[in-house]
Amino acid sequence: MIKTYNETEIKKIRTACEVAAECLALLKNSVQPGMTTEELDMIAMNFLSERRVRPAFLGYRGYPKALCVSINEEVVHGIPSKNRVIRSGDIVSLDIGTEIDGYYGDTATTVPVGNVDNSIKELIATGSFSLEQAIEKAAAGNRLYDVSSAVQEIAEKKGYSVVREFVGHGIGSKLHEEPQIPNFGTPGTGPILEEGMVFAIEPMVNMGTFKIEVLEDNWTAVTMDGKPSVHFEHTVVVRKNKGEILTWPKKRD
Repeated sequence: MIKTYNETEIKKIRTACEVAAECLALLKNSVQPGMTTEELDMIAMNFLSERRVRPAFLGYRGYPKALCVSINEEVVHGIPSKNRVIRSGDIVSLDIGTEIDGYYGDTATTVPVGNVDNSIKELIATGSFSLEQAIEKAAAGNRLYDVSSAVQEIAEKKGYSVVREFVGHGIGSKLHEEPQIPNFGTPGTGPILEEGMVFAIEPMVNMGTFKIEVLEDNWTAVTMDGKPSVHFEHTVVVRKNKGEILTWPKKRD
């Protein structure tokens, strides 16, 4: 059963999403060579604490931090650490979730650090574009796997692969709700989308194989061939013509 939300509820989800987006923008601008991933987590914690917003990931299924920071071949769920130092040439995926008054926001991006190879720039651009195209398909009357197949088509056309084991998800009054939203699928299949459904759409695109493994920390997922991966995510509400992104920073007067 896929929930739909009314406009009053969507406004509450949007509030959580806007704070998540502001936090992500701050983190994106803070990444630099020589800093640790623990420092990024502290930036996120301080930002959310100042706004009295609960970090949605902290304690979720035992996850120990507010932020996920995944570097290079790490796909998702990298645990921030004082021993993990960011280097020039790395790509860093940042994933943050927020909860305000029982409603959730979730967003992610991948940023290059210093000088990166052109092939890495192309991978990043493809991951970002695949999310844009998936959001275009989040329109009432379309099918769920129209969204999924949009990511797969863009990624595979460039010779990349999409992760199978981790997927996007419904979101709203819980961090993870139905449905699961894979980044692959057959267009024209799956549940019919209705206005008011809210999804966290999150392409995970790998330069090499789609196969991944989870490290001994039981969280960090890495590509099995050691090639880089990118991760992008927006929280989106299904609308008449296309999805509406909720994870934009709040406009200031």
